[in-house]
Amino acid sequence: MKDKKAEQEEAKKRHKEQLKAQRKTTSNLQAVDELEVGKIEKKPSILIVCEGKNTEPSYFRHFRLLSATVKIAGTGKNTISVVKDARILSENQKYDQVWCVFDADPKPSNPKQAHNFNSAIALAKKYKFGVAYSNQAFEYWLILHLDDHQGGAMNRNDYNTKINELLLPFGVVYDGNGSKKINEDFFELLEMGVKTAIKRAKRNYALFDYTEHTNPAQEESTTTVFELVEELLKYI
Repeated sequence: MKDKKAEQEEAKKRHKEQLKAQRKTTSNLQAVDELEVGKIEKKPSILIVCEGKNTEPSYFRHFRLLSATVKIAGTGKNTISVVKDARILSENQKYDQVWCVFDADPKPSNPKQAHNFNSAIALAKKYKFGVAYSNQAFEYWLILHLDDHQGGAMNRNDYNTKINELLLPFGVVYDGNGSKKINEDFFELLEMGVKTAIKRAKRNYALFDYTEHTNPAQEESTTTVFELVEELLKYI
């Protein structure tokens, strides 16, 4: 009888082969359509401006969009600064969609952090930008691919340990205290569980529907990254 790890490896291999075949088929069909039309239609353009320089950009760069173009910027800034940078970038070049990706990152030493987080969400919506926020941090979105966390308190300082505990059976490691980059092996696991993560994220987000989401800084643990990912999946 095959052990669990061997079965998981076979599942990963089959999934990779299926994705490769799907991408090839879609690409071929797209090329045929373009030849029949006689011209290449302009693809929708998407700008994603991220708080982090490593984790978020490395995650979104793994999405292979066939029918849209995407630009990803990692600012190293947070909340309101991310939105302001997105505003500047979108003025320099027009995009069909603009998304801001940032975290709550609650800090007891900074009493304004919660206010800044909520204000950044409101400002982004004012500009008609999409907002893919996480409370407490982006890694919570990654956890939902591998674990059915039900919401509630979970400190971001525990995210890295939790992720690597979940990755251990697959022989994959996430360097959340170092490079903070999502490598191909990690992304393949995330890709396999993305539909499940979306369902879990939607469920946890809905727990706060009764508040009409007027104070996202108090909505732990939640993430709206699922909204951006659902949008990207339309173009794969």
